[in-house]
Amino acid sequence: MDAAAPSAPDANVNPTSQRGPRLPGVDRLRGLVIVIMALDHVRDFFDADAVRFFPTDLTHTYVALFLTRFVTHYCAPTFALLAGVSAYLHGQRLGDRAALAKFLLTRGMWLVLLDAIVISPIWTLHWGEIELGALWAIGGGMVALSVLVFLPSRFVLGLGAFILVTHNLVDGVHAAAFGAYGGFWSLLHEPGALPLGVKGKVLYPLLPWIGIVACGYGLGPLFSASAEQRAKILTRLGLAALALFVVLRSANLYGDPHPWSVQADATMTPLAFLNVTKYPPSLLYALVTLGPALLLLPRLERLDGRIGRVLSAFGETSLFFYVLHLYLGLGAALALERARGFGFDEMSAFIAKGAPPQNFGVGVAGAYVAWIALVATLYPLCSWFAGVKRRHRSAWLSYL
Repeated sequence: MDAAAPSAPDANVNPTSQRGPRLPGVDRLRGLVIVIMALDHVRDFFDADAVRFFPTDLTHTYVALFLTRFVTHYCAPTFALLAGVSAYLHGQRLGDRAALAKFLLTRGMWLVLLDAIVISPIWTLHWGEIELGALWAIGGGMVALSVLVFLPSRFVLGLGAFILVTHNLVDGVHAAAFGAYGGFWSLLHEPGALPLGVKGKVLYPLLPWIGIVACGYGLGPLFSASAEQRAKILTRLGLAALALFVVLRSANLYGDPHPWSVQADATMTPLAFLNVTKYPPSLLYALVTLGPALLLLPRLERLDGRIGRVLSAFGETSLFFYVLHLYLGLGAALALERARGFGFDEMSAFIAKGAPPQNFGVGVAGAYVAWIALVATLYPLCSWFAGVKRRHRSAWLSYL
């Protein structure tokens, strides 16, 4: 996630030998969303309702659970967008598109490998089965970008926008239509089984994520402009994205395979309006998540003091945080339930059935407490590692 560290280009240094200063707004936004992402995962681990039903299922959910899930929708698109921005800035520092392409290819493949080998067991609860999720999406986007960087940034921006705007046109095409090759369609656009009989599934189809990464790369030149000009343009883009979301969603015209409707329970109607599709990310999902991200970015550039430093530390070590928080969070949840008398085989059985007992988990409120405790525990480690990365320029650190 932080594999391409954002650096501001500096005309007074040799771009092949010096590293420009980090952009604090990018680090802070990345830090904010990685902390919010942890909330979603801790909720998965500690709230039994995550096993019983999807938190966006309006027939079962409730306001607190839905909003806890919805706010975390902002994380993956923001990471993907910032990966593209960071790639552009890293390319400016390198001054060599071939070197940038190699960098993106190797970092992207590394993220895919991490997702398949290190992260998948968290969600499958055993080794040997692959679940391609967020790291796959960002890594795959970087691999695609390793080819696109040879094109002008404006063209890459246009291509990314085109993908986001048009990919919902093929929502009616399903993997079953391709027979034995359906798994390849799942890799691109529809969640489903992996191709070639590989055990596992695709949760994050790649095509729209490539569009988001490409948009981030295309926006990269803005970060060579003045802070005032950048803030003006990003604010306009963010507001335009939200306005377009409201127009398209209100009319149920286009942009999401699941239209909203007025609900019998009045409190559910606003949730239905916000209940956009993440798998794969629809156009409306991208608009409602990336709009606020674009609005936040220039404002976080001006955020100084303790909060800014904390967010920067998490942002500079987001991949490090990501891996650690998953293993620590799951380990803590399993240890808690083991202490309450549930055996590991027993837990695996009723999790697989989606029917844990009523006394399992600690609910949404308990998940918030666990989230705060986990973030507080990881901050000293992230702060230390951020310092290590600042002091040392070893190439292997960029993989962490």
